[in-house]
Amino acid sequence: MNIESQVAELGSGPLTADGIKTHIWPLFTRSLAGDRARGEIYLANHSLGRPLDQMAIDVMAGLDVWYSRMDGAWSQDAWFGEMNLYRSHIAKLIGLADSTAVVPRTSAGQGLRSVLNALPRDGSTRPVRVLATQGEFDSIDFILKTYAKKGRVQVDWVSVIELESNTERILDAIQSGVDLVVISMVLFATGEVLNGLDRIIEKAHSVGALVLLDSYHAAGVIPIDMMQLNADFMIGGSYKYTRGGPGACWLALHPRLLDGDLATLDTGWFAKKDPFLYERPDLPILSEGGDSWLESTPPVLIYYQARSGLAFTLAIGVDRLRKYNLSQQQLLREAFKDKGVECVVPKHPERYGAFTLVPSPNASLLVKELKAAGVNTDSRGRFVRFGPDILNTQEELLNAAKITCAIVRKPNA
Repeated sequence: MNIESQVAELGSGPLTADGIKTHIWPLFTRSLAGDRARGEIYLANHSLGRPLDQMAIDVMAGLDVWYSRMDGAWSQDAWFGEMNLYRSHIAKLIGLADSTAVVPRTSAGQGLRSVLNALPRDGSTRPVRVLATQGEFDSIDFILKTYAKKGRVQVDWVSVIELESNTERILDAIQSGVDLVVISMVLFATGEVLNGLDRIIEKAHSVGALVLLDSYHAAGVIPIDMMQLNADFMIGGSYKYTRGGPGACWLALHPRLLDGDLATLDTGWFAKKDPFLYERPDLPILSEGGDSWLESTPPVLIYYQARSGLAFTLAIGVDRLRKYNLSQQQLLREAFKDKGVECVVPKHPERYGAFTLVPSPNASLLVKELKAAGVNTDSRGRFVRFGPDILNTQEELLNAAKITCAIVRKPNA
């Protein structure tokens, strides 16, 4: 079933429940059948996104060329072409005209390490001075702390205030001497969309710092224009909102950084100029542009794995997905309120990402009880996160609120 033609049947207007059921559900029969088999309402879409039926077909296509062509699979109409298609899809998703500025990675953390290992820009061996917030995802936090322990970086941490704007705190912390500012576009724990990114990036550049944006909770649910933001680097992945599963991640570089002046130690033979010539000069000769940031033999099946989810997201349009998700979250919050369940109600919903928060004194226990009762979600800190998706129906959201109410209001809850 062709993804683009199915999506086209929706027309160009706002998404509707009837249109989704008629034209989109047929693309997800295996995922929806899995939900029914598990007997659950899946609201962890902000964690692991549900794949399309086409994903399995695409992965098999990548395997088929291996079986039939062996090393001949390394061609532009097979494995190389699929990697470049993946880069093109990501470039469209984040507003980059040059798809070679997208460098495939197997994790967002790998993208961060690549940048850290390209600094300082002056080529010295001093520690890289990094400014980061305490609201970064565990992987980013852990990498920075590990590098700091080894003396490779010096990190200045900015504390974040739950459910409040943190922009001014970050701006005040950006001072001369900082090499790299690392911040999330959407905070993973609370869903806050970091406001004033343009101001943060401008301030960082004014003191000579580069900026790396973590877009993992933004790409696919919030429209992104990396060029307009003027960010130097962006990391993200397809595990969540673009339904590509684990390993389909990327690092994007602003085109101004593709002139060869900035090079990373995270390298491998695919970053060589003409790698399949197997030439080995004493001084390494890198490929041009973003290809110089490639590493060793890439995990090609991941690009097939990610193809359908990216095609689906781009075909519908992030703007439409965003509007529909905001309406779903509003419905969910109203249902919580109607059932007497406390939830976070933002003054400005557009300043929050794709999930709704329910505070709990024991959030992890509440998640387990919800799972046992047929609602699959997750928690971060003192919040349970409910992430509605285009596949979730109004009935499911109302039932999830009803089940949550029954659990939180029971004695000793």
